[in-house]
Amino acid sequence: QVQLGESGGGLVQAGGSLRLSCAASGRAFSRYAMGWFRRTPGKEREFVAAITASSDSTYYKDSVKGRFTISRDNAKNTVYLQMNNPKPEDTAVYYCAAGPTPLSDYAPLYNYWGQGTQVTVSS
Repeated sequence: QVQLGESGGGLVQAGGSLRLSCAASGRAFSRYAMGWFRRTPGKEREFVAAITASSDSTYYKDSVKGRFTISRDNAKNTVYLQMNNPKPEDTAVYYCAAGPTPLSDYAPLYNYWGQGTQVTVSS
């Protein structure tokens, strides 16, 4: 089992940068692919990015490609989401999740979820 906890959210200006972290407990972390999702009020949870267990492959939502970078440090049991040039439409609660390989954007395939961290991008 993996327990996940996000941090690093907050208020950021459009065009700035923010880094989200997701710390995992349990020795199984390094065996899981990891993903970031987000949710805004009244909308379904949507995929943002995912990374394989060994970091050899990543997968991004089209609208964040070139702006967001997912990475992980298995020695620290942590996955990151570097958000560069965020836009107001990126405002959401961001969740990390432990999931499948091959990488997927389908949330039901992810087994473990954090509680989320709020990101607000001001214009």
